[in-house]
Amino acid sequence: MSASDIIKDLKAKKFKPVYLLHGEEPYYIDQIIHYMEQHILNDMEKGFNQTVLYGKDTDMATILNAAKRYPMMSDYQLIIVKEAQDLKWAKETEGSSKEAEFIQSYFEKPLPSTILVFGFKYANFDKRKKLFKSITKSGLVFQSDPVRDYKLAGWIEDLVKEKGAKIAPQAAALMAEYLGTDLSKISNELEKLMLNVSRETTIDTDHIQRNIGISKEYNVFELQKALAVRNVLKANQIVNYFADNPKANPMVMVMANLNAYFTKILKYHYLQNKSEAAKELGVNPYFVKDYETAARSYTIGKTFDIISLLREYDLKSKGVDSTGNVTDGELLKELMFKVLH
Repeated sequence: MSASDIIKDLKAKKFKPVYLLHGEEPYYIDQIIHYMEQHILNDMEKGFNQTVLYGKDTDMATILNAAKRYPMMSDYQLIIVKEAQDLKWAKETEGSSKEAEFIQSYFEKPLPSTILVFGFKYANFDKRKKLFKSITKSGLVFQSDPVRDYKLAGWIEDLVKEKGAKIAPQAAALMAEYLGTDLSKISNELEKLMLNVSRETTIDTDHIQRNIGISKEYNVFELQKALAVRNVLKANQIVNYFADNPKANPMVMVMANLNAYFTKILKYHYLQNKSEAAKELGVNPYFVKDYETAARSYTIGKTFDIISLLREYDLKSKGVDSTGNVTDGELLKELMFKVLH
């Protein structure tokens, strides 16, 4: 089940006695727990029947003793264990001790009137454990995985659509590249952005520049467009801007983006069915024409040479085989000259 499916069930009051929310991406875990805290019980019921614990400050015996209580003046009691990755899960559930048996027995037959929730973040729960298998049978397990880099722009578009607004593909791609894979950070920036842009207006790169501070003219996507048509002047203007603003445009990010870009150009060259380019390259169809243009500008041989150059200059930027005290900006300018000539 997705996070939205779980929340949909919660809205319909379809509850499970145990929830294990685990995974490397905390965004969805926090989203589900926040909904549970706010909406499962009403304000009057919360006083007696809602308990929030933290993994580092509690233990399984305390949690399960609380879980075995019956609710007061309510159909359910809700117990949420935040930061559950800090619980001593391994020590307290392995072996054949009485404590381990006590813990295991609860999860095999949990109390139906208790909703017990574990927010296990930044890692996946060990699926080999008996406990995991018991929770899977008696409750619900949700795994929150990170969104892959190449899927981030699509994720942003979907989130904006879910909030009743629209965003241009270029603007979504720009946000994805500069904000990284922290979904909570992206969501917060979008919330602020949509306070200043009406739902009827499509969010574009102008809005991104004004409200988030990412330059709409001097960014990696504009560099890609300049490189695609071998616009030497524009490419050099952008690279000079990067050199003057290294914190906003770190060399490692620029190099990673260019490597991904030229790798896709190479892949485009080898596509037998160009109509499947968007799917095969993992890009929005809006950007396919840019790769088509770039493939005409760079032969297969030249593309291979550029990818080799990118690896060479990436190593130089990290101090390998570099000569003297050369700045990242100087390396980038030198690299652009070799790419374009």
